[in-house]
Amino acid sequence: MMNQIITLISSNSFIRILLIAVTLDTLLGVLRAIKEHKFNSCVGIDGAIRKAAMLFSVCLLMATDVIMHINILFMVPETYIKILGIEKLGICEFFCLLFILYEAVSILKNMTLCGLPVPASAKKWIQKFLEDMTEELPEDAVKNIEIKTEPRTEGE
Repeated sequence: MMNQIITLISSNSFIRILLIAVTLDTLLGVLRAIKEHKFNSCVGIDGAIRKAAMLFSVCLLMATDVIMHINILFMVPETYIKILGIEKLGICEFFCLLFILYEAVSILKNMTLCGLPVPASAKKWIQKFLEDMTEELPEDAVKNIEIKTEPRTEGE
């Protein structure tokens, strides 16, 4: 059974995309730390622990899927199933999607703070999301994100 789990983990496209997202986020985080001259081992270790726990969880969820034969694909509309070209959506893949989205937000945040071009609407959404949902956006970083909003007129 262990060989089956390892084979499924290594061939799962959701896990591969998650690994790419984790790697890209880590690289952008390091580049951001270098740019800001704030290379902090505590922050790096916290991020590494979070990412290791994420990947460890995915492996355990794959084992759970293998043991319990979970498939939640029936909850996804048929058109999305055809577009994605998948036959199974287990708990592992579901959490991979959530983790990929989390990493995508972090990638966009790091891109913005590194000074890479990010659309203004995306910057605004990232700032609002991070302020509402997390404590990941440092106070001085908010100043670095220039969000151009049009002034409101009376009656709006």
